[in-house]
Amino acid sequence: MNVRATPLPPPRDGQEAWLTRLVGATTPTEVAEVIASFAQALTGCRDVTVAWTSTGLSRAYSSGARAVDHERIGQLHARLALDPAGALIEGNELALRLLLQERAVMLLQLERGQAGEALLAQLQPLLDLAGVHLRRSIRLADLEDSHKQLVRSEALQRALFAISDLAGSDLDMPEMLRRIHSIISTLMYGENFFIVRSDPQQGTMRFLYYADVEDTDAPDTSHDVPLESLRNSMTWHLLTGGKALMGSLEAIRRQVTGTFAPSGPEAIDWLGVPMLRDGQVHGALVVQSYQAGIGFSEDDRALLEFVGSHVLTALERKQSKDELEERVRLRTQELAAANRGLQQEVLERQRAERLQATLFHLAQLATADIDENEFYEHTHAVVGELINAENFFIALLSDDRKNLVFPYYVDAGVRKAQERPLGRGLSEYVLRTGRPLLGFHEDMASLAAQGEIDLLRVGRPAVCWLGVPLRVDEEVIGLVTVQSYTLSVDYDQADQELLTFVAMQIANSIHRRRAAASLQRAYAELELRVAERTSELRQEIIERERIQDQLKHEVMHDALTGLPNRGFLRDRLERVLAILQREPGRRCALLYLDVDRFKVINDSLGHLAGDNFLKAIAQRLHDCVREPDVVARLSGDEFAILLEDIEVPAAAMAVAQRVLEALSVPLQIAGRELAPSASMGIAIGDNTYTTADEVLRDADIALYRAKEQGRNRYELFDETLAKNVVDVLTMEGELRQALQRDEFEPYLQPFCRLEDGAVVGYEALLRWNHPLLGVLGPADFLRVAQDSGHIEAIDWRLFERGCERFLQLPDEDTFLTFNVSALHLRHGDFDARLVHLLERTGLPPWRLIVEVTEGSLLDNPEQVRAMLERLRAIGVGAALDDFGTGYSSLSYLHSLPLRMLKIDRAFVHALGEEEHTTATTVVAAILALARALGIQVIAEGIETPAQRQALLEMGCELGQGYLLGRPAPIGQWRVRERDAE
Repeated sequence: MNVRATPLPPPRDGQEAWLTRLVGATTPTEVAEVIASFAQALTGCRDVTVAWTSTGLSRAYSSGARAVDHERIGQLHARLALDPAGALIEGNELALRLLLQERAVMLLQLERGQAGEALLAQLQPLLDLAGVHLRRSIRLADLEDSHKQLVRSEALQRALFAISDLAGSDLDMPEMLRRIHSIISTLMYGENFFIVRSDPQQGTMRFLYYADVEDTDAPDTSHDVPLESLRNSMTWHLLTGGKALMGSLEAIRRQVTGTFAPSGPEAIDWLGVPMLRDGQVHGALVVQSYQAGIGFSEDDRALLEFVGSHVLTALERKQSKDELEERVRLRTQELAAANRGLQQEVLERQRAERLQATLFHLAQLATADIDENEFYEHTHAVVGELINAENFFIALLSDDRKNLVFPYYVDAGVRKAQERPLGRGLSEYVLRTGRPLLGFHEDMASLAAQGEIDLLRVGRPAVCWLGVPLRVDEEVIGLVTVQSYTLSVDYDQADQELLTFVAMQIANSIHRRRAAASLQRAYAELELRVAERTSELRQEIIERERIQDQLKHEVMHDALTGLPNRGFLRDRLERVLAILQREPGRRCALLYLDVDRFKVINDSLGHLAGDNFLKAIAQRLHDCVREPDVVARLSGDEFAILLEDIEVPAAAMAVAQRVLEALSVPLQIAGRELAPSASMGIAIGDNTYTTADEVLRDADIALYRAKEQGRNRYELFDETLAKNVVDVLTMEGELRQALQRDEFEPYLQPFCRLEDGAVVGYEALLRWNHPLLGVLGPADFLRVAQDSGHIEAIDWRLFERGCERFLQLPDEDTFLTFNVSALHLRHGDFDARLVHLLERTGLPPWRLIVEVTEGSLLDNPEQVRAMLERLRAIGVGAALDDFGTGYSSLSYLHSLPLRMLKIDRAFVHALGEEEHTTATTVVAAILALARALGIQVIAEGIETPAQRQALLEMGCELGQGYLLGRPAPIGQWRVRERDAE
């Protein structure tokens, strides 16, 4: 802390007056002012600064207007601490050590020319006395500050204890919040105070408590509101920013980012701190002042932040306690209701157990080996365990549903058996309506008045009558009835429900006993029918087995040749492989055949002759093998032979040779003598194979190899063949993706002057930056690209990228060539597309040369010649590639607009060797012919210095090959040309 004051005039009342002032000074600043006034009164002293440390802070008093450099004061103190005299003189400055522990230093600015030693001598008597008084005042100030801090800490501790007590109290939330307000007011000015809670996950907030003497429009403290509804307000910035805001509106405006839109009365001073939990804002405390002179300090901010975390804890504890009490209250209510329900459930369960036991007994009666009379007696006894059944009967409708039969009837203890036609009695009413009837005298009278029953047919009137229909599959088959003739016995709704449940089981038991009797009769009839039907089925089964065997043979065999088909072969091969898994030492062999030129025979002699030809082939193959080996026709002219057990691969090869010899014997078909032949692939199966498809695949690969080698032969599958097989479908998909991802890149190979090695041009060669396999050359994918139709798109991508990359080279005198296949020359608009490409890329036409081969000129020579003429007209040159290996027609040289001729590498490789004088003669002739026609010559494939020297001696000027430069990305050639410059 710095204190500046206007220098006091030197004391005029002498040393005693100065000492009086020194003794009277009580604060460090006052002592420093007295010390400075004494020093400044000395002759030659311009300014005085006294610096010291109090309560851990650097403080100073300066008699002048200059700012105090505390860093430099600290450096001077460190140096003075090492100086025994405690004094330093540097230029026009004199530094004196007053106190060591309190880091007290006095710095004097001297008048120009004033000697520091003289002033030091005058000040020496002052130092000890001044230091004593300064130390005393510093310690007194530290004690007063410590006392204030202690008082403040005690107040804070009392407040925190009070807040903690509130969290565990029985006060409701509003009263607790009012007491928190009172506690905050003991720590700072808190007349205007509010508490906000927020939910970061839900994006909501709520004013829990709000007290403001100026704001008449207080917010709702009973509901949560979206935080965005207060967007850009001070509270919103406080909750979203997560840091304290303090000061006037203008000061707070500078503390926030974005739009600032305060609401409510304007406060003179505003202090808000967030309440944080694990780095997230869960609320805020805010105090504000509308009175001038009442504001908030940094100490208040720090205090409120500290109190805020405890308030948040208290609120959370109070909220958790309230929620727990509410849950306990609700749970108590739920348990009370559950207890009442449980008691009712116990009663219901006891009743249900009795009912269940009754139903169980009735169910047992349905299957019991007793007669019908005993069944009804037991039923009566079981019902009597539930309700009063002294008077009980069961009535059933007859089969024609015209009579009512009473198989069991007990009335007043007397057993009766009767049957009567249907009338208008109570029993008929229950059967007619299909509903239970619980009736007393008045109910029966009411039904009689309605015409539903005839009281004359009711018989002896009962005091209470209860009848329930017996149902089977929604059909009423009868009823069960109990009745009472005394007032002491009656029935209620509960008895009706019980009898209804019992009636269901009685009806089921009666139905099951009836069904059992009917089933027993049916069994006797069925046994007779079964015996008759069994005899018929035996004959049907014999016929069906014969048909199934025939169908199985047809499904698993070829209809034309009678040989097993592919399904039969795969099934047999799977079984053989399973045996090989159990016996690893065994082997099998699969011979995959394809008849050579069968399509020619079929097309020339007709399908009938072709079928006869295949039958003959099948018979010859069948004659070449023995059991259990299998000959199968897979499809068309494809056959397979499975040798189930072979010792060595040579055995399978011997069979293959025998098959080829057997097939080669001429045969007569449709009056023509034919000499059949076949190509064959052999796969040796062992325990490494797990499926038949794997063996078929490898045999097919070997067959493909045999066809490539000239047909009428066999090939044995090995790992070399497997490695050379390209997954065409996978590569086609990768080529499509490569075009989309722009993975094709031109590599440039230079054309050089043979004399000095200078680069005169480049050839753009295609490379594929495969994401997994690295850089691939055309040989690795060109055939698949041609077969899949991607080659043209790839070539045009090469043409465009090659022109773009070539223009990045600094040498503008070089030319670029790329190869144009016959596929492009078949399109009449090739030259127009090429011109558009040059315009798009900006490559001058005279710097481009297209290379064509002799083979590409054979399709349509006139069209190609006209196209090359049009290209030459705009400046694009043409070069004849691989000259000497094709037709080497002289007509191409004099009729085509050629600018360049490339000698094939086959002749260049032979140069420099004494025994290859023929190559030297051919190259010399080509050079002489080109010079005569004015065509420039480039020799390809130069790889040795001897070849280069031989070409130079024959007069060849330009060359290309690994000796002169390998194909490389454009970046390498840019560096090379830049280095050459």
